[in-house]
Amino acid sequence: MENKNKILIVDDAVDTVELLRKRFRAEGYDTDEAYNGEEALQKVSEYNPDLIVLDVMMPKIDGYEVCQRLKSDEKTRYIPILMLTAKGEVEHKVKGLDIGADDYMSKPFDYKELSARIRSLLSLKTAHEKKVVDVKSSALEQMMDQVAHEIRNPLTSIGGFARKVFSKLPEDDPNRKYMQYIIGDVTVLESMIKQLIELKSLSISNKEPSDINEILKEALSVFEQDFINKGVHLNLDLMENPPAV
Repeated sequence: MENKNKILIVDDAVDTVELLRKRFRAEGYDTDEAYNGEEALQKVSEYNPDLIVLDVMMPKIDGYEVCQRLKSDEKTRYIPILMLTAKGEVEHKVKGLDIGADDYMSKPFDYKELSARIRSLLSLKTAHEKKVVDVKSSALEQMMDQVAHEIRNPLTSIGGFARKVFSKLPEDDPNRKYMQYIIGDVTVLESMIKQLIELKSLSISNKEPSDINEILKEALSVFEQDFINKGVHLNLDLMENPPAV
């Protein structure tokens, strides 16, 4: 299924909303609408738009306050906001940009220019999201390296010592079973580290675009059964529809 970019149109002028909705959908965007500031804030939470076209002059809560609230919230601050206003004075444009609006157009606007600005903002958003994913991927690789290095060396020593002790114990020595427990756990951990290293090598050598969510799921699946055995609950909080990396 095609992943359409979602645009939230916020304007108290019904004719403007209908015009933009028709134009945006003709370009392949998914749209939702709000007709005042309060409704806009609620719709952002429910609809999770990729971009907001926001009118300034609205009842209840104006566009400036809506923009300020969204840009102050960590969950919504990176959603691009293009503000529209009938006020053409420079001070109004400066005010909108100062509170965090990503772009600003005066009414009446040229739709071709509006469309071009929207494409530009969406491209910047995609680039930002990819950068975030790249940083997380790099952090994951570093973590995997550190885990492998910090655990593998002492694990090799423990396993080697346990196997050596086990081989020298008499058959009837009660300590043999404890050595077997140690050797068994060491073997499991050695296998997990090996899988982590293989997974990292695969992710680096694979030049095709990959889903970072699937990579994270696969990485954690290496530990899943061991966590289940120990009663540890795993919870993944993943980005919705992340860009391929």
